[in-house]
Amino acid sequence: MNGHPTEDLALWAEVDLGCIRRNVSRIKGRLTPGTALLAVVKANGYGHGEVEAARAAIDGGADWLGVARTQEGAALREAGIDRPILLLAQPPLSALAAAAEFRLTPTIYTEEAARAWAAQATGGHPLGCHVKVDTGMHRYGVACEQAEEFLDLLRGLPGLRVEGIWTHFAVAEEVANSFTSQQHKLFGELLDSLGPKADGLIRHMSNSAGALTLPEAHLDLVRTGIATYGIYPSPALAGTVELEPAMSLKSRVGLVKRLAAGEAISYGQRYKLSRDGLVATIPCGYADGLRRALGNHGEVLIRGRRYRISGTITMDHFLVDAGDDVVEIGDEVVILGRQRDDRITAQEMADKLGTIPYEVVCGISARVRRIYLNRQPGPGGS
Repeated sequence: MNGHPTEDLALWAEVDLGCIRRNVSRIKGRLTPGTALLAVVKANGYGHGEVEAARAAIDGGADWLGVARTQEGAALREAGIDRPILLLAQPPLSALAAAAEFRLTPTIYTEEAARAWAAQATGGHPLGCHVKVDTGMHRYGVACEQAEEFLDLLRGLPGLRVEGIWTHFAVAEEVANSFTSQQHKLFGELLDSLGPKADGLIRHMSNSAGALTLPEAHLDLVRTGIATYGIYPSPALAGTVELEPAMSLKSRVGLVKRLAAGEAISYGQRYKLSRDGLVATIPCGYADGLRRALGNHGEVLIRGRRYRISGTITMDHFLVDAGDDVVEIGDEVVILGRQRDDRITAQEMADKLGTIPYEVVCGISARVRRIYLNRQPGPGGS
């Protein structure tokens, strides 16, 4: 849905596609000349909307798209998106036929999957794949010492074409952690050892953090995930490039009532009013992705002021003690995003939850309606 929310919409997420477009453009402008950019749009575009985010990223200069599951890539193709799409994990063998049908490029790291993928080739047209190498994260990938043998195996399979080789940083967002340099060195040594066997392969290893901080690791392609959506991979990287958060989560006050001092509110009666005052009920709960742990802890914006979430967050609602302030039914409530001169960020919410901002935006549930905007930056920037 484009434009502004309807008057009767009680809860919605605004996604500014202009922010995604500008974020990708700015990141790409920092890359080593000749380095391509892959925008990661898995997990429904980190909660922003997979197809919409992909189109905005392409408008910003993305050369590739990345997804985790075959059905995510299929959805992009069905929407008419034609960019190369990399499956960032080896798909189940049962999904390889669909991957071939939708012209997806799988990541491969087992012989069984390689043979099954080669078998999907028809009409004398080989199918491309990328090989993932494990340089220390130990989630997926071929061991470095086995990579040359594995490449030889794949190149010996009719119907299969190796197009790329890659690995993944484990701690690149921790700027002082030397393990990232170790991974970079190990991958470089592997590529050197392969010699001519690495010629023509798309080499990539940098995620958002690597793209922002390690130009020596840009290689042929970088994969930008969270930065695409205007969120820094960690607070330590804030300001490395101008990023604009693309998503806001908003609601409206559903009810206001005056309660006396000493009254307890919401499940468990974990919040008592210290004085007479107004209590506002807001229709957003943990089923919408507002984590229950933010009760008595998180904050929201109403009329440009911050208010603490008061008491337990329920499945569909939470409460706010507004004291003597003027709060009325229908007032906009910003749960994530900007209102007037203040902003509640995904990083702020994540810090209060002891998690990362990825989980905050990915956790906004599908029942929250997405409203797509395409704003231009205001005077002085975003």
